[in-house]
Amino acid sequence: MQETDFKEEEILSLASQGDRDAFGQLYERYVDRIFNYVYYRTGNLHDAEDLTARVFQRAMNHIKNYTDRGVPFSAWLYRIAHNLVANWHRDRSRRQEIPLDDLPILPTRGDHPERNLVRSQEQEALLKLIRRLPPERQSLLILKFVENLSNAEIGKIMGRSEGAVKSLYHRTLLALRDHLGDQNINLEGE
Repeated sequence: MQETDFKEEEILSLASQGDRDAFGQLYERYVDRIFNYVYYRTGNLHDAEDLTARVFQRAMNHIKNYTDRGVPFSAWLYRIAHNLVANWHRDRSRRQEIPLDDLPILPTRGDHPERNLVRSQEQEALLKLIRRLPPERQSLLILKFVENLSNAEIGKIMGRSEGAVKSLYHRTLLALRDHLGDQNINLEGE
């Protein structure tokens, strides 16, 4: 059975009846998107890999209970991922750790080392600010800028109207701009 032979509804139906090949197709279709979401929420490669595996383990164990309510299957996966990441953050706040492997910023050819250092520091500061946002706003930014989803698609995933997503997006960007201004961070390059 090839992925192109069946529509997603048919694949979901087969997967919910225990067809592991059908679930494998769903996994292949969504694993990169879910991993990106989890990675940007955690900032840790190893934890993102572990949590992504747990998302699909949980999805596989509960797919027989999945019912189509007019939202994409991906929204169900993102909800599982959101819950696991929230639990991860809660558990992590109980035991403080110092991350040893932050996101590396690699220089491009021809850039001056000083400019690369400043850009790296600004990007690191921006990521720290984003990670301080409430989880809902972090999710919004990841879905918008990493996954390149529309406001309507984000609304389905987050269980909000398109207008509510636009409003939250606008408020989030204003808050980030204010915080960036307070810290004198320039993301325009100069």
